Amino acid sequence: MTADIQVIAGDFHSVDRIMPVMQNAFDPAFGEAWTAEQCRGLLCLPGTMLRLAVKGDAVLGFALARYVLDEAELLLIATDTDQRRQGIGKLLVRSVTDWCVKNSVKKVILEVRSGNAALELYTHLGFTQIGKRQNYYRGLDNNHFDALTLQLTL
Repeated sequence: MTADIQVIAGDFHSVDRIMPVMQNAFDPAFGEAWTAEQCRGLLCLPGTMLRLAVKGDAVLGFALARYVLDEAELLLIATDTDQRRQGIGKLLVRSVTDWCVKNSVKKVILEVRSGNAALELYTHLGFTQIGKRQNYYRGLDNNHFDALTLQLTL
């Protein structure tokens, strides 16, 4: 399914290309989507990476991460809702982890809302839970959700 999809490096100038996926992928009920300004601000800093899953000129998903020394944090990963469950998320995570291995990064951490469907992907790829912040996220309906901290040792 993903044979015609490429994962390419993005940068500060790629933010406008990822914003339609950002708006489509994150449920507004949880307020998890970032603004273009937040993404650009992060990408101006050293130690950040953006990966785009593309098919032709279309961006189908992206991953945004940062790294310091031997640790990386996967900050955002998103796939267009019409493209989910086709292996794009796996391609994006593997692109980040492949880069990490080549650059002597020893572990990747991420934080995810409890109940998020992406948990299945992360556990399938070998991430394990190392922490939990109770009631960290609050939805627009005032329901609270735990933040789960996951780690992948490379």
